[in-house]
Amino acid sequence: MRVIESSELIINSDGSIFHLHILPEELADTVILVGDPGRVDTVASNFETKEFRRSSREFVTVTGSYKGKRMTVLSTGIGTDNIDIVLNELDALVNIDLKKRVLKPERKTLTILRIGTSGAIHKDIPLGSYILSEISVGFDGLLNWYGGRDRVCNREMERAFVTHTGWPDALPSPYFIPSSRVLVEALGDFTQKGITISAPGFYAPQGRVLRLPLAMGNMLSVLESFNYKGNRITNFEMEGSAIAGLSALMGHQAATVCSIIANRYLGESRTDYKESMNNLIINSLDRLSRL
Repeated sequence: MRVIESSELIINSDGSIFHLHILPEELADTVILVGDPGRVDTVASNFETKEFRRSSREFVTVTGSYKGKRMTVLSTGIGTDNIDIVLNELDALVNIDLKKRVLKPERKTLTILRIGTSGAIHKDIPLGSYILSEISVGFDGLLNWYGGRDRVCNREMERAFVTHTGWPDALPSPYFIPSSRVLVEALGDFTQKGITISAPGFYAPQGRVLRLPLAMGNMLSVLESFNYKGNRITNFEMEGSAIAGLSALMGHQAATVCSIIANRYLGESRTDYKESMNNLIINSLDRLSRL
C-alpha cells in the first residue's frame, strides 16, 4: 500500500489538513462552498446548531446542522486555483487516513454545492434569476493537469465549441464537465438550467474591456451564438468547472448554482443583491436537507 509522503500531503501539527486547518471529524458529508469568506456566516446563520468556526487565510469553515442535517459551509476565495486546494483537501479528509498516510479501503462520497454570483450573457436571463450549472465549461485549464479528464468530460461538446469559436491555440484547452444529476434534479425546481463558463479572471477572460484589448475581440458574440443540440451558454462565473471536474474524478456529487447579478448583453448590473442571495441560500439549504 502506497504511503503518501509528507511533502505531497502536508498535515499540521494538530492533525488538521494544511490549508483548511480542519480535522476529518469536523467535516460534514454535505458541503456548501462560497467564494466570499463573509458569506460563510450568512449561510451559517440559518443553522440550528454550530459545532465550530475556523479561519485560515481565505478559508473560513463552519460546521453545523440545518433541519437536522449536518452540513459544512466553507469559503474558497476566488478562482479555480483555490478550488484545486479545497477539493483535494476535502477529499483527503474523508478518503485518506491522515495518520497512516494511506488511502482508506472504502471511498466516501461528499455532496458539494457551490452557491455564488454570476453574469448572464443573454437578454432573456434577468437580474436576480438563478442559474443551475448543468454543464460547467473550464476556460482555466485546471482539469487538463489530471489524468482521466476525458472520461468525465463531454468531448463531443468540447470539439463543437472549439470549432465554433475558432479557439486560439494560445489559450488553455476548454473542458466541458456535467454536474451531478442528483443535485441537478434536487435543485431544478427553482432554477434555470444552463451551461456556465468558469473563467480564470474577471476582466478579459470574461470579455470585459477596460484599457487592454481582448485576444478574442468577438468573444461575447461568439459565446452567445454557440448552440449544441439546443443547449446554449448562459453565464460566467469563476469556480464551478474545477468543482464539477475534480468531484467527478474523485467520485463526489457536485454542482454550482448562482444568482445573476449582471447581464452582459444588456450592460446591466446589480450590486445590492443581498435579498436574492439570501433566498438562493434558503432554497438550496432546503433541497440539500432532503438528500
